[in-house]
Amino acid sequence: MRSVHTLVLLRHGQSVYNRQHRFTGWTDVGLSPQGVEEARRAGRLLRREGLDFDIAFSSLLKRAIKTLWIVSEEMELEWVPSVKAWELNERHYGALQGRTKEEVAAEVGVGQVQLWRRGYRDTPPPLDPEDPRQPKFDRRYSGVPRDRLPCSESLADVYDRVVPFWNQRIGPEIKSGRRVLIVSHGNALRALAKHLEVISDDGISKVEIPTGVPFIYELDSDLRPLARCRLVEEEQ
Repeated sequence: MRSVHTLVLLRHGQSVYNRQHRFTGWTDVGLSPQGVEEARRAGRLLRREGLDFDIAFSSLLKRAIKTLWIVSEEMELEWVPSVKAWELNERHYGALQGRTKEEVAAEVGVGQVQLWRRGYRDTPPPLDPEDPRQPKFDRRYSGVPRDRLPCSESLADVYDRVVPFWNQRIGPEIKSGRRVLIVSHGNALRALAKHLEVISDDGISKVEIPTGVPFIYELDSDLRPLARCRLVEEEQ
């Protein structure tokens, strides 16, 4: 009989920058009040569905970490071990970080902004090497080799750090029988979905992952999807 594994993917709740329509990337902003409620709702939905997890993974950014805390609290699973990994960080938006999408579009056009947001190999303008926002100046990344810290990233670049981490760290946990929750970011989860579902470079541009909505995968023994669904509240 073929073994089936359950995997839950969750994008963090709405952040302050999401609410302001700003490029966020590796900028470490917190959740908005709506984002806190989205995280609580996600936890309640997962618990109501009878879902459980044995280990959780998140990025090193507090909007993902706090979402995981809130979900764990709602599910009464605060005790479950968690792993924080820079490989699950959001895509680095380079010099666009902190700027609104509207002001950037006014400078370079809506089409270019769309390419930077949804194109697979399009890389935004990089941060200056000595910009204080560079990850090399942030001690949370002190253990990461300098040549792996980005100044800007395309989605292809995100894929190239997320998928090896999946293969080396997350996949073996699932194959061992542990139930896994991943709380991360829109582009990191798009990269993982591209890998799991074998989505084309063009096809991934159409994939949207909303904040605070759990995606439930059933995986076979080779960690290929058998089924996938979004967990949402039924309308009253």
